[in-house]
Amino acid sequence: MTMGSEARTLRVWRVTKYNPADRDERGRYVGREDTDSDYGPVEAAYLDTVASFAEDTGVDVLQIREPSVPIVMGIGSDSRERFGGLVELFGVDMDGYYDGAAVQLDQAVKLVRLMLRGDGEWCRLEAGDDFFVHVGWDQYVYVGSSAACPRAVTFAHKHGLFAEPISDSPYVFGLDDDHIDVRSADAAFWADLAGLVDELGGALLEEGYVHNDSRWHRLTSSTVDTVRDRLAPRARLLVWPDLSADVPGVLDSLPGEGLVEVAWQDHAGRITSRLIEESDQPAVRARLADAAAATALPVYDEQRRPFMTAVLPDADGVLRARWTP
Repeated sequence: MTMGSEARTLRVWRVTKYNPADRDERGRYVGREDTDSDYGPVEAAYLDTVASFAEDTGVDVLQIREPSVPIVMGIGSDSRERFGGLVELFGVDMDGYYDGAAVQLDQAVKLVRLMLRGDGEWCRLEAGDDFFVHVGWDQYVYVGSSAACPRAVTFAHKHGLFAEPISDSPYVFGLDDDHIDVRSADAAFWADLAGLVDELGGALLEEGYVHNDSRWHRLTSSTVDTVRDRLAPRARLLVWPDLSADVPGVLDSLPGEGLVEVAWQDHAGRITSRLIEESDQPAVRARLADAAAATALPVYDEQRRPFMTAVLPDADGVLRARWTP
């Protein structure tokens, strides 16, 4: 599979509350506008402007691409704390939040609101080759459309925003020239995985359904197919050594400094993971005192060496996900 930068032929606007007259010669804003959302009329103007651009384009359904959740450190966080407003939109299980998920325009606008508030939720929103919305830092929104969108531009200016034509969004998805091809989780991958599990007697599958969070599955020869059937679409898959029943040994192996990911299984079979640093280790030991099994996984690229990696293709066998494991 060959993957490269996207070719865009859309008209693109940078939508902000920042007056272009208040930019220096390098284009940096030097005015007095706050870089945070006001949670009020200005935020509402952004949301209504995004909806206006979509309506001018004839778009009422968008796809979520490369979704992310906030990074939360430490052992005590729960799903509602970690996922914030996403729980209100998709529920605690986040079943509708994955790469390629289709959302109605009103739901997409609510995602834009979360991104404007800057708590760590993020995704690209796209409608094929006709439309996109990207939310950047400091209340910068980039809209691309196959239409001229004069009504939306007028609406933005009437409501105190500036819709400036630019060449492209800085958040258009692209891949470096040295990117290597991603393995598709096709029939050959699952056959190889089943063979590995047979050989080892078990393994741990990390299901990366969004950036910064994973679901975990213990694999045995009898559970590989069952797990496969319930994975999120387009998930990134990493195969690790199985959890260890020697929980004290796992805790004693934690590094003296730096980050590490700890995953553990309780006696009800639930597997949880958290990113921790050395100051969290006393809390980790207390939390895992009654764990059934656990493991510690490296987080730094040069140390992460899973047995296998792949990305799930769509139901028709085509690998459309653009991220890597």
